[in-house]
Amino acid sequence: MPLHFADPAGPSLPLTLVPEAGLVEALARLPDAARRWAEAQGFAAKLGQCCVLPDAAGAVQGALFGLGTPAARARGRFHLATAAEALPAGAWHLDGALALQEAEEAALGWLLSGYRFGRYKAATPPKATLKCPAGVNAARLEAIAAGEALTRDLINTPASDMGPDELEAAFTALAARHGASTSVVAGEALLTGGLPMIHAVGRASPRAPRLLDLRWGNAGPRLTLVGKGVCFDTGGLDLKPAAGMGLMKKDMGGAATVMGLAEMIMALGLPIRLRVLVPAVENAVSGNAFRPQDILTSRKGLTVEVNNTDAEGRLVLADALALADEETPDLLLCMATLTGAARVALGPDVPPFYTDDEPLAAALATAAARVADPLWRMPFWTPYEGQIEPGIADLDNAPSGGMAGSVTAALFLRRFVTATPRFAHFDIYGWQPVAAPARPKGAVGQGARAILDALPEVFGL
Repeated sequence: MPLHFADPAGPSLPLTLVPEAGLVEALARLPDAARRWAEAQGFAAKLGQCCVLPDAAGAVQGALFGLGTPAARARGRFHLATAAEALPAGAWHLDGALALQEAEEAALGWLLSGYRFGRYKAATPPKATLKCPAGVNAARLEAIAAGEALTRDLINTPASDMGPDELEAAFTALAARHGASTSVVAGEALLTGGLPMIHAVGRASPRAPRLLDLRWGNAGPRLTLVGKGVCFDTGGLDLKPAAGMGLMKKDMGGAATVMGLAEMIMALGLPIRLRVLVPAVENAVSGNAFRPQDILTSRKGLTVEVNNTDAEGRLVLADALALADEETPDLLLCMATLTGAARVALGPDVPPFYTDDEPLAAALATAAARVADPLWRMPFWTPYEGQIEPGIADLDNAPSGGMAGSVTAALFLRRFVTATPRFAHFDIYGWQPVAAPARPKGAVGQGARAILDALPEVFGL
């Protein structure tokens, strides 16, 4: 679904932004009839309040949009997206003072409000469009919106239509759009290709497991993105209950997010060398499924005791990370819908990230705040290393005790990145449980916009 701004040269109507503190002044600037109309409609500039203004002939001449108070705005983001839903059809432009960062957030929120997942049921997007505000890079925001829409579409698609085959098709289509190259290692070739844990997790499904590999760009710093592509997770032989399986179509949210980020990077032509690795599997149940207490030997040579087959994401990521690490890219990022522990700690809106690199952490935190894409740093807490060492093997994929689950998962993954100096892991959720401005209930990208914004500082571009 293309998400674009209105024609900058075409006619448009003013959408006047009114904070509560500026209500009296804003109303005083209106013609008498319009002021009386706004007062009769009870317009008080509350956050999200919208009032369409008629002219003397009854036609629309503009609208007012309430910005509320700074405290109210701080409790959310993308507030202007609600105007896109409330306003009548036509092109609009913003009338009111906004700092550049605020204008960018407002414009992106408006674009994202146009997203609809219409594969299985017709959906009508808002008919109001926005002219990109002055000083805002329209092409950049449209590329970001396209990447976010790709991520949402992939996650929203049920596993019946988004298994490893279909994820591979979407991956190769992404590459084709931008002139990137791809390679795929699938099925039994994973064993001969040195990716045994990806094979072990996916071998029980009739939909063959595989590793997807994309490369783009021939100059600049090297960035490698690894995304968890578990297209559906039953839990394996440690079967999930029905309630735990209900949202498992989104367990490939890490793959969807790195693919959306790759769309942004390639569309914007960033001067980097990009690699994207996605282990795509379905964690199913059959006679040849991997079992609790099995010991797997990873690509890295580390042995892993399987103490829960429902902790499969870190297994497939481990082989992909080991492969990525062999090239020692300048930056290696891993994204995965990995642990419920992250949701208990931070809820659905704020994904934790882990890194030992202080400048990288600072750049990500600053960018996350700047572009309204929340992230929160959590520690690679070395004293917990013993929890992932079971004694019978090098590593345990599911430590007992039930505490610090996101931290121990991150520590597990770090064991497979030994040569690359700059590494970060993101434990995302990829789902919006309750509709919010610019984010309908359903799939949502997390962290990609913050990473994109941080890259120039991280790489010194």
